[in-house]
Amino acid sequence: MNVNGTVAEGFEPVRAAFVRNFETLGERGAAVTVYRDGRKVVGLWAGTKDIDGTDVWAPGTAQIVRSATKGVAAAALLLLHQRGLLDLDAPVGKYWPEFKATGKERVLVRQVLSHRAGLPVLDRPLTPQEALDPLRGAEAVARQAPVWEPGTDHGYHALTYGWLVGELVRRVTGRGIGEWIAEEMAGPLGADLWIGLPDGE
Repeated sequence: MNVNGTVAEGFEPVRAAFVRNFETLGERGAAVTVYRDGRKVVGLWAGTKDIDGTDVWAPGTAQIVRSATKGVAAAALLLLHQRGLLDLDAPVGKYWPEFKATGKERVLVRQVLSHRAGLPVLDRPLTPQEALDPLRGAEAVARQAPVWEPGTDHGYHALTYGWLVGELVRRVTGRGIGEWIAEEMAGPLGADLWIGLPDGE
């Protein structure tokens, strides 16, 4: 396996684990970067970025970060709170009236942020086409009843968090969460981070 990049002294085990992903776990293409105390100590990439193996992975190759976007989405709500546009202790229905349906009138914004809203899954799965539409996902979450009494338990909202947070951002700002993050967070920081891939990528 041809691994590109460098590791600082003492971080050789990271390189070994990275190589193992390819040799024993079937990795096709990947990259890893680690900073310690503001200094880059690992910067590795290898493999290909397409299924047929013809397009080589390179620095700057876009990567899906999956659930790590939940932290970015949460930061968007916290920035709105910091700017005085969103109250974490307010009911979600204050910003999103349709959300009040089926026993959710007392669900707080902070309960959405902390995965305590009782809405970790949809009671009716969406088709792939429906799931790509953030408005359809938000409508589905707004229609359904909580799985547990909101605020009394915790459960990772893996499948609904994006729609919940994204709709709150849209209701407060008038912009979709991808647009808002691009303009208010990623753009000012010069970060190559998107929720919704731009045409150029």
